[in-house]
Amino acid sequence: MTASHRVVLSVGSNLGDRLGTLQGCVQAIGDLPETDVLAVSPVYETAPVGGPAQPDYLNAVLIVATGLTPQDLVAATQCIEAGSGRIRAERFGPRTLDIDIIGYDEQISDDPVLTLPHPRAHERAFVLAPWHDLDPAARLPGRGPVAALLAALGQDGVRRQPDMTLEAP
Repeated sequence: MTASHRVVLSVGSNLGDRLGTLQGCVQAIGDLPETDVLAVSPVYETAPVGGPAQPDYLNAVLIVATGLTPQDLVAATQCIEAGSGRIRAERFGPRTLDIDIIGYDEQISDDPVLTLPHPRAHERAFVLAPWHDLDPAARLPGRGPVAALLAALGQDGVRRQPDMTLEAP
């Protein structure tokens, strides 16, 4: 790999074979050019946030190293989502796969295509809890320590699933 950037990704699924879809997602991210999956969090089952009535999600966080630019990474993750049957029909609607770029190095950007860090990550225990599992000292740029953000939110509706695991490629 040439230049390496540390990226935090949140992945989730609430339709179909949720765990199988997430495992395929982890593999597909590891197969991207110049990209290595460094760590995969435990799996959490979470209540949906916003949108219509829908099934619970399985969520996890990945830490990856990549040489891809943020824009190329967005394009690649959207291709992975589409390959998993993701249809972008309804904001906060159910989905086979959702991949969010939570942070890319320490970049802060208000680009409408990719806001960094993710603009709602600090409000989402389903992102913060698995991220904290991977890196208890993690910080969300512009917001502070993940541990403090998670403590302020609490973990209602966010349940760790010890019988479910995802393997890094």
